[in-house]
Amino acid sequence: MTTPWPVEPMMAVTGDLPGDGDRWGLELKWDGVRVLAHVSAAGVRACGRRGGDVAGRYPELSGLADLLPDRDVVLDGEVVAFEEGRPSFERLQRRMHVGRPDPRLIREVPVRYVAFDLLRVDGRGLYDVPYAERRALLAELDLAGTGPVEVPPYLHGGDTGQVKELLDFTVEQRLEGVLAKRLDSPYRPGRRVDFWRKVKNFMTREVVVCGWKPGKGRREGGVGSLLLGEYDGKGRLCFVGHVGTGFTDRALDELYGTLWPLRRAGSPYDEAVPREFTRDAQWVEPRLVGEVAYGSRTRDGRLRHPSWRGLRDDKDPLEVSLEQ
Repeated sequence: MTTPWPVEPMMAVTGDLPGDGDRWGLELKWDGVRVLAHVSAAGVRACGRRGGDVAGRYPELSGLADLLPDRDVVLDGEVVAFEEGRPSFERLQRRMHVGRPDPRLIREVPVRYVAFDLLRVDGRGLYDVPYAERRALLAELDLAGTGPVEVPPYLHGGDTGQVKELLDFTVEQRLEGVLAKRLDSPYRPGRRVDFWRKVKNFMTREVVVCGWKPGKGRREGGVGSLLLGEYDGKGRLCFVGHVGTGFTDRALDELYGTLWPLRRAGSPYDEAVPREFTRDAQWVEPRLVGEVAYGSRTRDGRLRHPSWRGLRDDKDPLEVSLEQ
């Protein structure tokens, strides 16, 4: 039987750690790019989340053919670049947009394939097989720590002591969080399901509101996203990104009414801001402080995955600095 290709990955919802832990398995959440790999006698095919061919982008995946000779296997996982032992999405960006990386780039930014699911093995489709059994079959392939592949184990959610240790570890190591997967869950390609849950680690911080980008669709005529800033050690107001999630409709209406009287003609930042953010921007006097939750910061100081939490009237904008 021919393996359907490409395969759309199953996606998780964002949620809290399940209360009935004995029904779930926990994995680290890898800060990489989702890749499905089909290994067969014909070689290795690889596709991304949208189905595009990414085998040329990550030639390290060709090593799977040597590790699985004479097998017909479809793996689900992520391509990850590591820095100081931790996944680095920022470092991976040097690779993820290069269609055919040269040997020098491959040496400078090596990647590994973190396989966490098995969708097909030697003619047997596994979509309806429970997650725990799929993981056992994946372990039987004996790929862990060989060649370009990692096959990290999952933790049984019923062991509360080990679960706490795992969660503490992800916080200490500044990892993105964990994925909780129900042990009896099937695999549903292309669907976002509640029996896989992303449990993220979020940090919070204050930000200065420096302007807004106009909304589109149902937000047209109002605020689409807020432009954010903070002061550096020399008292300069610097751009740290924008936030367009976490708002209720009521909050957006209130923000629009609060920001409108603070409009100004030019940018309040003491540095140049990328054009994609300045286009159509409405600037305001930097008098308002808000709070956002976010996953991490890039090397140039931008907030990754910020989510709006609300305005803070107990903070002076000049207190909002990198040192916070």
